[in-house]
Amino acid sequence: MDTQENTKIQDSDLTSITAKTQKSPLTFITIIATTTLIVSGLLALGIIPRIQQQSELNAFAKSTTKKVSGVNVVKPKLAANFTELVLPSSIQASQETTIYARTSGYLQKRLVDIGDRVNRGQLLAVIDAPEIDQDVEEAGAELAKAKANIAQVQADLAQKQSNLSQTKANLKARQAELTEALTNLKLARQSWQRWQLLQKQGAVATQAADERETAFNASQANVDTLIARVSSDQESINTALAAINSQKANINAFVASKNAAQSNLQRITVLQSFKQIVAPFSGVITARNVDTGALISAGGNNNSGNSWLFKVAQTDNLRIRINVPQAFVQSIHPGQTALVSVRELPKKPFSGKVIRTADALDATSNTLLTEIEVQNSQNVLRPGMYAEVTFKTERANPPLLVPANTLVINADGIQVATVTKENKVKYKKVELGRDYGTEVEVVSGLSPNVSLITNPTDVLQDGKSVQVLASKHKSKN
Repeated sequence: MDTQENTKIQDSDLTSITAKTQKSPLTFITIIATTTLIVSGLLALGIIPRIQQQSELNAFAKSTTKKVSGVNVVKPKLAANFTELVLPSSIQASQETTIYARTSGYLQKRLVDIGDRVNRGQLLAVIDAPEIDQDVEEAGAELAKAKANIAQVQADLAQKQSNLSQTKANLKARQAELTEALTNLKLARQSWQRWQLLQKQGAVATQAADERETAFNASQANVDTLIARVSSDQESINTALAAINSQKANINAFVASKNAAQSNLQRITVLQSFKQIVAPFSGVITARNVDTGALISAGGNNNSGNSWLFKVAQTDNLRIRINVPQAFVQSIHPGQTALVSVRELPKKPFSGKVIRTADALDATSNTLLTEIEVQNSQNVLRPGMYAEVTFKTERANPPLLVPANTLVINADGIQVATVTKENKVKYKKVELGRDYGTEVEVVSGLSPNVSLITNPTDVLQDGKSVQVLASKHKSKN
């Protein structure tokens, strides 16, 4: 009831005010001015205290800035000459290879499976390759034919050489006869000339002189005949020599053919030996990709998906490759021992030895690739395991150790806040080394005798005066 009455009263008042306003414009302006004054007063009541509060804060900040801050400082210390370098790694087999087929055919039988330990040269599988067997037989036949041809031409050569020897003997005999005939011709000429002179002197009869002339002519004819025979025999020798040279050329051709046939036979025989798949070294079969009856192609290029046959890993000796940071490169050398630990075998550390390094740092990571050998005669470790390698290294120039709470990391980089002799703040950029959690190595940018401010705040600006409260240093080696 009261609410309804109040509402009616308010409505009536509003109606009355509106009516008055409409009747008098001056009254309306007065109301607006009054309202504006009221709002301005309310705003003043809220803003003025805020302005006063801000002024007080600014005054306090100025007084705080002028006030000398008290700081705690520590001294850096020199790190130990010996340190442990722990690097993550992955264990690998000293040798690991994938075995492919070198000849085509079908897998006749498979003798090993994954997990089997094999020795070098042990038979792993056999491939059935009848085409290769046929090629071997054909190559053998070609070699036999080439050898028979060589035997034939060698026999012909021997016959021709025998004929040449006989012809040379005949020539020698004809040459001896010619020499004798020439001697007889000389004597016959001398006798005929002497009798011819005696006939002119009338000392002998004409018939006797004619007989000497007839004997001379007969000797001359015999010499001419022998000269013709010697020439004929010499021609026969030349012909025989040409035939022998031709036969020798034939022999060389047949020998070349035989060598080619023999090489082809050896090649196909080697391919035939590839029907037997053997282990290249002692190790364990880590993977298998074929079953009996599978189609195998030389080199694994086939459409059946059998791109390889087996994978073999040598696990008696394992190797570990790690990347040593540049700061520790001088401490790593071949023959150095290292401790290898595996999380799953916490109570069984393994001894390793550095066998080689890359002898050059990687340009991207500034690390030295190092290879470590680990003996695994009991087959406890397995390739693919995660391990940690620990080196105990000696540093010629140990770095400084500073508490982690002295570092300032901002847009300017990594810095430390130091206190000068004039008790002023001085920021120095530093280069960090290893992080031990509570302490960090500083490898450059800092000297051992500086005073470092612990837990520096943003209030400590460069050049600000401070008061040293204490000097303490708690560190963990």
